[in-house]
Amino acid sequence: MKKDKKLAIKLINDKLNKKTYYTFEEISLQTGYHVKYLFELQKKIKDGTIKMEHGNKNRKSYNAISDEEKEKIKYLYSKSSASIRKFAKFYSKRSYSCIYNIIHEKDNE
Repeated sequence: MKKDKKLAIKLINDKLNKKTYYTFEEISLQTGYHVKYLFELQKKIKDGTIKMEHGNKNRKSYNAISDEEKEKIKYLYSKSSASIRKFAKFYSKRSYSCIYNIIHEKDNE
C-alpha cells in the first residue's frame, strides 16, 4: 500500500478536533503508516513543526565537489598535455569518472 502523508495529517487533525472517531489502527490501515509513526505525526501537529517536504531537499550533498576544487581540476588539466586517464592517476584525490565529468561539464551546459 502506498503511504499517504496528507491523508494521515488530515485524519489526525480531524481526530484532534473530534470530527472523527477513527482509532490510530484504522488510520494506519487507511494511510499505510505504522501506528507509532502516527503518534509522532500527532506530536508534530500539536507542536506545529510538521513539514510536508524532506529536510535535506535543495541542499548540496556533503561529499559533493566544491566549486573551487572543480576550477582547480579544470585549470590543472588545461595546463597539462596528458590524457584524462593519466591526469586522473596524477590527481588521485578523485576518481577517473569524476574528473572526466568535471572536464566535460562545459560540453553538457
